[in-house]
Amino acid sequence: MKLTIKTTSELKLPLGRKDAVFWDDDIAGFGIRLREGGTRTWIYRYRRGEQQRSLTLGSAKSVALATARQNASALEAEVRLGGDPALKKHLANLAAADTFESLASQYLEARRPKWRPKTAVSFTRHLLKYSKPLHHLPMTAVSQRDVAKLLTSITTTSGEPTANRVRSTLCALFSWALKEGFALPQGNIPTYTNKHAEKSRDRVLTDTELKTIWGACRDDDFGAIIKLLILTGCREAEIGGLRWSEVHHDEIVLPDNRTKNKREHTVPLSDAANTILDKFRNDNRTHVFGVVDTGFTGWGYAKRQLDDRLGNTVAHWTIHDLRRTVVTGMAERGIQPHIIEAVVNHVSGHKGGIAGVYNRASYDKEKRAALNLWAEHVIALVEGRKAVVVPMKKSRN
Repeated sequence: MKLTIKTTSELKLPLGRKDAVFWDDDIAGFGIRLREGGTRTWIYRYRRGEQQRSLTLGSAKSVALATARQNASALEAEVRLGGDPALKKHLANLAAADTFESLASQYLEARRPKWRPKTAVSFTRHLLKYSKPLHHLPMTAVSQRDVAKLLTSITTTSGEPTANRVRSTLCALFSWALKEGFALPQGNIPTYTNKHAEKSRDRVLTDTELKTIWGACRDDDFGAIIKLLILTGCREAEIGGLRWSEVHHDEIVLPDNRTKNKREHTVPLSDAANTILDKFRNDNRTHVFGVVDTGFTGWGYAKRQLDDRLGNTVAHWTIHDLRRTVVTGMAERGIQPHIIEAVVNHVSGHKGGIAGVYNRASYDKEKRAALNLWAEHVIALVEGRKAVVVPMKKSRN
């Protein structure tokens, strides 16, 4: 029969049937389904190979016959051209379910075991906090404009460096999603957005500032970490995630998977550094610091508290400035550049390129002497006395 307003209004379920479909004569596959209980639904049915597929075109009570017929006609044309409307709808539903928030959570779960604790905290903050305006969007629907607007907002509220860090994390997320087989029509769109130019930091703390920061440190995990960073020149993650298995009688030995350049690094400990670590010795723990035995994680909160105690006595500074200060301070005390590089585990200059391949000298004695000389300077500052100067001997290596 030809489905018209009159014929469809007169249709009834055959006696004893709970469900029946009445097909239109003009458009193959277009019909109306009646169910026990009174529901009437427009449907379109077609075959793709050996499989029969169906699409619902809406309730006959809310969708007019003319609209349903027009939609069915468009679907028929799509099928004749080789399309598969039901499959397309299914894929669209799957894509809608893969929201930005869903994929961000999957990404964090997959990558977290391979990250250092601080990296995990940063990436989580970037994706779950700063990128919250994107959470509800299907990943396939996130546009370059969406990302650009997000980064502009972050720049306004949190500054250009933070916006750049979030942008970098977004690039990593989209790259991972593409490699995992998620179809992103526009590719890695965060890479198309503007990146702020950043000036390398060159902040070096003065002796007065160094003494002030030391004095503002409490006798807690964070205070000990800051002091050890000042005494050793290590990176914050190296001390924050320090394990007791890495601490020996008078030195720290960091395995290659705990250093930035993936090279084992030995850090001789001065008496002052050993004294700090002795206060935290605990045979029942794996990590030296942290409320739970996974390493220290409360960097942001602890740094803000320290800055509150400092007030206006020290201008804006970052934890990484301590490392730069150690390097500069050692150079000012006559320590040779290649020894300083060995102390802070830099692979550049003297240890870079061909020199780094053929020169495997670890300079253990020179490193110990350099760190002892630096520690004496720091402790003398803190105690308000003159440092006992021990001349550095030139290396024969």
